Amino acid sequence: MTWLLLRWVANAVALFVTVQLVPGIRFDGSLGNLAALAAIFGILNAVLRPILTLLTCPLMMVTLGLFALAINGILLWVTASFSDRYGLGLRIDGIWPAFLGGLMIGFVSVLVGLLLRPSERRGEQD
Repeated sequence: MTWLLLRWVANAVALFVTVQLVPGIRFDGSLGNLAALAAIFGILNAVLRPILTLLTCPLMMVTLGLFALAINGILLWVTASFSDRYGLGLRIDGIWPAFLGGLMIGFVSVLVGLLLRPSERRGEQD
């Protein structure tokens, strides 16, 4: 349960940083909307990522795994479409901002994940 909460916080921080740094991605909602977007992104990541990875396996092999970076952009774009539908305030201006946002979210999510779990990284037990 704690791991799920930490992943949710990591997604929220990654989305916030991405909105601040990537041109073409805007967020004009509340903190609650950001939390909802982080939950939506996490659920899409858990459900759609394995399906997209399986469907694009030949493309992954040809690009030596680099297409996995595009999957995060696709998931971010799908999250923005949910945001549009439910009025959560996330807007993406095109495929390139979505791709750059996906890269940024992946990078920030890994960093935040490392910061939130320092004892596991060192091999210590809780």
